[in-house]
Amino acid sequence: MGAALVPCDLGGNMKASFFTAACLLGGLVSFWAATPAGRSWCVRKFSKADRLQWALVGSGTLLLLLLGAWMVVPEHRPWLENAGLSVGAGLIGACIVVPSLRVGPGMAKQPRRILAIGAHPDDLELACGATLAKLADAGHEVRTMVMSSGSKGGNSAVRRVEAAAGSDFMGVSAVQVLDFHDTNLSGCGQEMTQAIEVFMNEFRPDVVMTHSSNDYHQDHQAVHNATMRAARRHSSILCFESPSSTRQFDPSVFVDIAGYVDVKIHAVALHRNQKGKPYMSAERVRSLAAFRGSQVKTSYAEGFEPVRLLGSAVGEF
Repeated sequence: MGAALVPCDLGGNMKASFFTAACLLGGLVSFWAATPAGRSWCVRKFSKADRLQWALVGSGTLLLLLLGAWMVVPEHRPWLENAGLSVGAGLIGACIVVPSLRVGPGMAKQPRRILAIGAHPDDLELACGATLAKLADAGHEVRTMVMSSGSKGGNSAVRRVEAAAGSDFMGVSAVQVLDFHDTNLSGCGQEMTQAIEVFMNEFRPDVVMTHSSNDYHQDHQAVHNATMRAARRHSSILCFESPSSTRQFDPSVFVDIAGYVDVKIHAVALHRNQKGKPYMSAERVRSLAAFRGSQVKTSYAEGFEPVRLLGSAVGEF
């Protein structure tokens, strides 16, 4: 007797396999996008990061729900498979479109070296975080100095880690956190000047950024003075705006930070030890960027007071 032929639905099995793989992959993407690491990646790489994150989470969750229904309701498997494959195809299409949402200027033809000097661990993110991130994305080498670990204003060990995390998120290549005593930096002027001189001699920055003299905070004024002494022969110095800047702060150099406001907000939020202070809020950061943007007829900007600025040193800034 001949063996009975058993029909084999290869097409159906393959479709079910694709469906299962798409759902599991979508679930992994959804889980990753919901984690702090996924959130950070979206914010740092793309504009409209919130929408992108929730699109990934929503699509992945939907795929997992379809897979669950496929397992418990066999009679509806054909249309569940079609729905799942359609959602998966949509995710693939989104992956093709998403690169157009990437933040970041074109690569600079002549990269520069930028040194930013702040008094406390969160100062640089609050003052010029978007500018530093934009410069790093353009291929400029950005390094930062933080003159104190902020022991008077919080947990010194935690704030030191947060300073490193903030600089790393902005794309800074190296950060140095020193141990001068915050609230009394004016008593360490000579030592700070020497530390800045050593850093500058090693790094040889094209542009130096630091606090403005138009600032109520005594530590900010002390760091400004120390930087002015250390950079007395430097051709390009810009002073940034802090939450404690006075009404006399008068910027005349602006950097367009469209696409980088969320990056700045996230960098500030990494300083969780200072969470709750009014100037750390996303609303405050965004509103100041919008105000400076309105002064130069763009959506968002960060403003700087130039002490002096040599065009050839700045280049494609």
